[in-house]
Amino acid sequence: HNLNSYPHKILYYGPQPLAQFTAGLKTVHTIPASFKPVPAKVNFTNLTQTSNQVLFADYNMVQAEIRWVRNASAYSSDAEPVVDMFNNYFGGGMGSLVFQTIRESKALAYSTFAFYAKPDKKEDPFFTLAYVGCQADKFNESVIAMNELLNGIPNVEENIKNARAGIKKDIETERITQDGIIFNYLAAQRKGLNADIRKSIYTAVDKIGYNELKKFHTDNLANKAYTYCIVASDKKLPEDDMKKYGELKRLSLEEIFGY
Repeated sequence: HNLNSYPHKILYYGPQPLAQFTAGLKTVHTIPASFKPVPAKVNFTNLTQTSNQVLFADYNMVQAEIRWVRNASAYSSDAEPVVDMFNNYFGGGMGSLVFQTIRESKALAYSTFAFYAKPDKKEDPFFTLAYVGCQADKFNESVIAMNELLNGIPNVEENIKNARAGIKKDIETERITQDGIIFNYLAAQRKGLNADIRKSIYTAVDKIGYNELKKFHTDNLANKAYTYCIVASDKKLPEDDMKKYGELKRLSLEEIFGY
């Protein structure tokens, strides 16, 4: 038996028929005569970025943590195949352009990645997230290297083939079983899906090549405004270096954590 709590739902996975489970549940789960009203849903409006901004938090360390964040287009399930291809090719994992260029070729970063993130709910937009963790004295070189890739995407045919094969292999070997079926169903429901999207992704990636990736990159990443989120020591990273990339705002711990 596997009984999990979920907002406004009780989820059950196990051997009992529905009538038997419901009868047993009534003996241990007492329902009040009336329920408290559900609080009104809080809607958070995502900012539309029109110019670069730099958010800086001072922390005593030798490294610099740099994140590029951008709210992007409204969610569409039709975009998922090209998003998966782009992420595998561009910035997800050790075979990606971002890793091979910034960490392996230029040796600028301890860690680096970039991807176009899918929202959990259909009401939320896609967003772009890129990251470099480097020595503070490599800050300027690292930002330039990432911005070159965010603004221009090279054509490496072998990497495109590997990205396509990797996506198909992942789908071929993945199994959604047991209570995972319920959570997969609910996740699809939140995104407005009524079918397993892996089927359309598996079919569509064969038709996605460099031209499609280039158009996606141009439409969604290149020459766009980003928010740079930086954690570093102000003794190691001069403010003037950060101001090159946008209006600088220093954040307090109260602003970051809320207390």
